Amino acid sequence: MTKPVIGDRCNIGRYTYIEDDVVIGDDVTIESYCHIGYPTPRAEGEKLVIGDNSLIRSHSVLYQGSTLGRGTRTGHHVTVREHTVAGDGWHLGTLSDVQGEVTIGQYVHMHSSVHVGQLTVIGDYVWIFPYTVLTNDPHPPSDGYLEGAVVEDFAVIATMCCILPGVRVGTRSLVGAQSLVTRDVPPDTVVAGVPAKERGPTGNVKLRDETGAPAYPWMRHFHRGYPPEVVADWEATYRP
Repeated sequence: MTKPVIGDRCNIGRYTYIEDDVVIGDDVTIESYCHIGYPTPRAEGEKLVIGDNSLIRSHSVLYQGSTLGRGTRTGHHVTVREHTVAGDGWHLGTLSDVQGEVTIGQYVHMHSSVHVGQLTVIGDYVWIFPYTVLTNDPHPPSDGYLEGAVVEDFAVIATMCCILPGVRVGTRSLVGAQSLVTRDVPPDTVVAGVPAKERGPTGNVKLRDETGAPAYPWMRHFHRGYPPEVVADWEATYRP
């Protein structure tokens, strides 16, 4: 084990405990009552790495053996278990938990109370709204066989959804609120219901404003918080 490495200009709150085998980048804030690098044999000795310019809010527990990209932002009372690899700009909402062995892309937004089962794979620029569950056990309780869901780039999963094991949510698709997704979702498609059924192309969904323009792909009109170079690419690619 090696002593924790803490970068420049970091701010560590009161009563936060930082274990060995932790690497914290520059300009990181970790608020009070956090447990950073929670030890577990399942981490197999790997370090917890927290990227530059991250904000870890109070009462968060981050396990040993994960890598969190630059600009990670957590809410309060979150858990991130071992072997989670997240890209830059990940936002994880209050009371959410990521159960480890999970891959998360660039600039993924997860709102409060999201549960991410082991072996889930999430692409870039995905939005997952509150009380959504990504499951991984095809016949619970099983002993050893797990199959994570896959959520492709730019997909949106609305509030209170359940994605069953092994399901693939296609790129730029939309899962409507309170849906149970039991089969793969094609790209650029709206699904909704219990069980979720195809409701048509995402391009049929209109903004509820004076323009009435198509709401999807959402990259046409929602740019807040994304790097300028990414926005410029979207503007060139998704022109109305």
